[in-house]
Amino acid sequence: MTTAPTLSHGRAWSDTKLLYALEEVVATELDRHLKVAKEWMPHEYVPWSEGRDFDGVMGGEAWAPEQSKVSAIGRTALVVNLLTEDNLPSYHHEIASLFGRDGAWGTWVHRWTAEEGRHGIVMRDYLLTSRAVDPVALERFRMQHMSEGFESDNRHSMLHSVAYVAFQELATRISHRNTGHHSGDPVCDRMLSRIATDENLHMVFYRNLLGKAFELAPDQTMSAVRDVVVDFRMPGHGIPGFERAAAQMAIGGIYNLRIHHDDVLQPVLRFLKVLQIGGLGPEGLRAQEELGLFMGGLDDQARKFDEKREALLARRRARAERDA
Repeated sequence: MTTAPTLSHGRAWSDTKLLYALEEVVATELDRHLKVAKEWMPHEYVPWSEGRDFDGVMGGEAWAPEQSKVSAIGRTALVVNLLTEDNLPSYHHEIASLFGRDGAWGTWVHRWTAEEGRHGIVMRDYLLTSRAVDPVALERFRMQHMSEGFESDNRHSMLHSVAYVAFQELATRISHRNTGHHSGDPVCDRMLSRIATDENLHMVFYRNLLGKAFELAPDQTMSAVRDVVVDFRMPGHGIPGFERAAAQMAIGGIYNLRIHHDDVLQPVLRFLKVLQIGGLGPEGLRAQEELGLFMGGLDDQARKFDEKREALLARRRARAERDA
């Protein structure tokens, strides 16, 4: 990628100037998004004929794990993914406060919110109708998680936020797709595949925006990407029991260090040629070097994780064979 910074390396862009400078790019990306995004209806992905009353005021049947077609790891991931989507009001507040509610930025923020809201609707309808998860536990988790709200880790600048969502949207897409593959239910897999398609389009929007930011303010953007990659956490990290669930999802092959490195960070960095960008000032060069070193270290960590995971899975298989 060639860079064409409008300001010298010694002068930093303010958030206001960057928002204004990127407005035309946002409008272009919004038009592209609206042309390629296909309308879909959440109710078409829910197996309504499988639904029945729960216990409580309706006097139905209490939930039990054996009622679910979904695998144990699928249930864990579905709860994490849905609770992440549930915090949409907090996400909307964060992004609307940063990007604004007017012009192309505002139009995009509202469109993004509407599309993300659809994901939560279809996932909850599926989970309850198919009895995939305990509805009482799910609701209690939702109340606890949403009562605590959400505050972004990336409050340094709007560039940090753009960089974060470029990676986070791809991470969410990967998590949804792998959850569907490991769910054991073709209906669930089809639903999450549909959601993942939306998330990929969101990633493309922010990735392209990040690419333009590199042209305008290469040093600042490189520093923001470095900060985000090094300190990256999924937005659902505040979910009750997240650490345990994340560990189970890592072992289950839904989201782990190897996936994070190979399928989330590398594709965005490679597409934007972040580690090959030239013409940087001292700040940008330092950030680029630190980013490269971090990615190498992360690859080593992922390799060690892969070895430990395979050893654990081998022990589980051997134990299952003995117990059979």
